[in-house]
Amino acid sequence: MSSLICGSVAYDTIMTFEGRFRDHILPDQIHMLNVSFLVPGMRREFGGCAGNIAYSLKLLGGEPVVMATVGEDAGPYLDYLRGLGISTEHIRTMPGTFTAQAMITTDLENNQITAFHPGAMNQSQSSNVHDAVRGAERPRVGIVAPDSREGMLHHARQFAEADIPFIFDLGQAMPLFDGEALRDFVELASYVTVNDYEAQVLEARTGWSREQVAGRVRAYIVTHGEKGATILADGRQYNIPAVQAEQVVDPTGCGDAFRGGLLYGLEEGYDWETTGRLASLMGALKIAQQGPQNYKLSRQQIEERFESAFGFRFA
Repeated sequence: MSSLICGSVAYDTIMTFEGRFRDHILPDQIHMLNVSFLVPGMRREFGGCAGNIAYSLKLLGGEPVVMATVGEDAGPYLDYLRGLGISTEHIRTMPGTFTAQAMITTDLENNQITAFHPGAMNQSQSSNVHDAVRGAERPRVGIVAPDSREGMLHHARQFAEADIPFIFDLGQAMPLFDGEALRDFVELASYVTVNDYEAQVLEARTGWSREQVAGRVRAYIVTHGEKGATILADGRQYNIPAVQAEQVVDPTGCGDAFRGGLLYGLEEGYDWETTGRLASLMGALKIAQQGPQNYKLSRQQIEERFESAFGFRFA
């Protein structure tokens, strides 16, 4: 059974400034800001929430199907996904546009200045969940990950209409939605996953307590970084421990790696204690590598790391 992943596919261009922004941005002169930074270090990564989640799920042996809109420059990314065995059938190329791109400059103190161009992502509502399930094996589960506002609204409604259980993943799309829209998402979704800060925002905007959100879905999953995660499901609270990372290098994409683990657990019908631990492990594996899709492990290696961390096998 596959997972249908609706969200962004993007290029991340990451540049390193070998200085400190604070030495060049003068507080009393920001009304006439005009600065330039020499960035001798630069790399380009495959990113975007849908791409990152699919990568994590595929490492586990899952069947990700990505639904996204990309620009005319997406050829290398599409070839890369196909090389991984990830379906690109429902990734649409929008003529006259660029693929979504984040241009991130980081200084020596890990401060970041980011410019984000949504490009083709702005047209993500043109993709239709019903098209992805027509005439094919139905996905076991889906996810509405950060994307354009209209795309997320459309895809949530379409999953519900198609009677496919799905995860609502608020993430970086948090500024796009008011309380009414968030209440609609929760009512439509089967599962909600957020980090602890996003949980506070979600609960404040909806006016619902954590227990009230959990009562409207099959599971409410809240991550707490290095402190693990909490899953409220079946009238119970599951406390999921964190996995000690080999090293902490780059948190970019850790939440997406976690969600890949969640989807795999749902695909396979694992219990919440196993699913949560698998998701926690995937986040820890990712944080030890630079970039969102550069952690490379075999299924056997993942199984061994899981058993070492938790004392039992998930497979």
